[in-house]
Amino acid sequence: MVTAKKTDIRALDLPQLQQHLTAMKQPAFRAKQIYQWLWEKSATNFEQMSNLSKDLRKALDDTFTINAVQVNNSQFSNDQTIKNTFKLTDGNIVEGVLIPLDDRMTACVSSQVGCSLTCKFCATGYMDRKRNLNADEIYDQVVLIDKQAKDNYNHPLTNIVYMGMGEPLLNYANVLKSIERITAPDGLNMSYKRITVSTAGIAKMIKKLGDDGAKFNLALSLHAANDEKRNEIMPINEANSLKSLAEALKYYFAKTKNPVTYEYIVFNHFNDEIADAMDLAKFCKHIPCKVNLIEYNPISFAAFTNAEGDKIDAFSNYLKSQGINTNIRRSRGKDIDAACGQLAVKEEAKA
Repeated sequence: MVTAKKTDIRALDLPQLQQHLTAMKQPAFRAKQIYQWLWEKSATNFEQMSNLSKDLRKALDDTFTINAVQVNNSQFSNDQTIKNTFKLTDGNIVEGVLIPLDDRMTACVSSQVGCSLTCKFCATGYMDRKRNLNADEIYDQVVLIDKQAKDNYNHPLTNIVYMGMGEPLLNYANVLKSIERITAPDGLNMSYKRITVSTAGIAKMIKKLGDDGAKFNLALSLHAANDEKRNEIMPINEANSLKSLAEALKYYFAKTKNPVTYEYIVFNHFNDEIADAMDLAKFCKHIPCKVNLIEYNPISFAAFTNAEGDKIDAFSNYLKSQGINTNIRRSRGKDIDAACGQLAVKEEAKA
């Protein structure tokens, strides 16, 4: 006898859930109660839904599944950063990070299992892309990291960045659905302005964000502002040149009026000279933006190292002299596997 496969209940929107409940001879208002348990109260099993009858909870459990993500392993840094691997119901592993700062509590979440972009400096780039994450799996990372923030630092999350494993714009529909659930009044009710999606640069999808009127913040992982250098470290640039990205960003800004953040890891003896800063300053003239200069967390797979502190300071000072809003983001979690993908690679190797 073949057992019928259960339906992922969080893949259903409210009208679809209402249809299922009607077919189960249940009143439509039950769907709203269940939806509230799933998205406002973040229930991970049907037994937690205490205002439903025992018979209904049993019927739901027989019909549906909640593919809840679980914390697999956590590392605690001396600087209070918490790096997690999360286990999905199919056994795959992704990463998420809690980054506590004086003025914010940030969750960094993944959007794919692995990545297909093969960026040369990124540990995730040395993993195969196995699949996209569902919207509920992204949402679960936020819920679990928020719990860590409250449990360890007595403070809820203030910010979310989609800067973990994977390329968010290659999982477009699920990423946008996860943001809808995170920001919805009948979800986690967080502000769009507290959410940043980071892309390695998919020009047509940046334009689609403009067409869809994205309300969240957009960051572009730039890391080099001339095509020759960017091709060398980010093969995606060969099909999405800086010219095409500039055109896409202009289109996006015209549609949304949202400024963009450029993320720029400063690598030693690669992109850390004033000539590189001049290239970046020219690219910054296309639309209103700010620049985050990022210290590099070295990985064993790549030969890149972090630029010297005086080089980063000189780079920053040049950009500021050109009127560009520039911040230096110091490396976090240096004493743990803090670089994106490092911990997941270790966990995958053990499996």
